[in-house]
Amino acid sequence: MAKSRHIQQRMSQRGIRGEMLDLVAQFGSWQGDKCILNRRGCRKALGELDTLRKRLVQMEEKGGIVLVHDGGVDITAYRVDSYIRGKSV
Repeated sequence: MAKSRHIQQRMSQRGIRGEMLDLVAQFGSWQGDKCILNRRGCRKALGELDTLRKRLVQMEEKGGIVLVHDGGVDITAYRVDSYIRGKSV
């Protein structure tokens, strides 16, 4: 998203990074033209991040997961290491 000269100056003065604004837009609540991410919203986002981290650790322990998707439909899913093409029996 384009940033005005004004917001660039204010971000510099106030120690606000662009990544922070991305998080405000993603997790904040809109009230008219404003998007607000307060302490409660930050705690909620951190809870979601904790849940995401837990799921990613579970997936890593499985060696990763493959999702097969075609034409807007999920067809199947399996562990990355469960299928080895060309495996001789």
